[in-house]
Amino acid sequence: MEDKIPFKNLHSREYQGHKKKVHSVAWNCTGNKLASGSVDQTARVWHIEPHGHGKAKDIELKGHTDSVDQLCWDPKHADLIATASGDKTVRLWDARSGKCSQQAELSGENINITYKPDGTHIAVGNRDDELTILDVRKFKPIHKRKFNYEVNEIAWNMTGNMFFLTTGNGTVEVLAYPSLQAVDTLMAHTAGCYCIAIDPTGRYFAVGSADSLVSLWDISEMLCVRTFTKLEWPVRTISFNYTGDYIASASEDLFIDISNVQTGRTVHQIPCRAAMNSVEWNPKYNLLAYAGDDKNKYSADEGVFRIFGFESS
Repeated sequence: MEDKIPFKNLHSREYQGHKKKVHSVAWNCTGNKLASGSVDQTARVWHIEPHGHGKAKDIELKGHTDSVDQLCWDPKHADLIATASGDKTVRLWDARSGKCSQQAELSGENINITYKPDGTHIAVGNRDDELTILDVRKFKPIHKRKFNYEVNEIAWNMTGNMFFLTTGNGTVEVLAYPSLQAVDTLMAHTAGCYCIAIDPTGRYFAVGSADSLVSLWDISEMLCVRTFTKLEWPVRTISFNYTGDYIASASEDLFIDISNVQTGRTVHQIPCRAAMNSVEWNPKYNLLAYAGDDKNKYSADEGVFRIFGFESS
């Protein structure tokens, strides 16, 4: 497949609202809402028209007392979103009202959060390398596990029977779910593995590392298929587009790389002004949200994020 998307004709739009830098961006399952989590202790939900113009309407989710580091939407419900904060709580919100409906007080500063694909469980990772699994309905912990290595990012596979941890030792730990028994240790990189993304077709997963490489893995064989080598700094964030044809990756390099998954070749680079914290493709359209350490000319945090993929700016 040669590249069908007219990348060079596409533009980015900027979204302003947060008072401090944006750590995390995530799309809901229908692709019409984007949530952003910020150091300003709030999350915001933006209604995005994929082909439309006009101002994006946003609603503020207020209640955390520390940075909102990560957020994720219920994979089965377009208006439910979970946020993880340094204030040790995980909160569940209704994006229509902006109200917090559930809250769980955990034992450490939460830096990672992800939903099981069927929407029944939420996994939360904290700064002390502890994993907590919450039952979504009761919003209570059902498993807790402390690891004796640095855990960076966590993910379920599409069917929810495998759970992945990227580690500071350059490995990906593969656990069975729900037993959390170790199944495999993949020697993935020569430096710490920071981020992981599961391809929406279920064939692959990708890992971004401090060695500046992104590796692509065949999920059924647990073998590395290829690496993407465009970035020169530690890879902080990666995402597959909704068809699984493209992968975006970003770091402290001043561009976001978009590569063809099958060929490994770069098809486009989006220039950016700062190190990136989060890139996230929309689940229905080729729109890529991205957020980083942008500063204004007075060296203050900008609190913006951008979306690439619009036909006009």
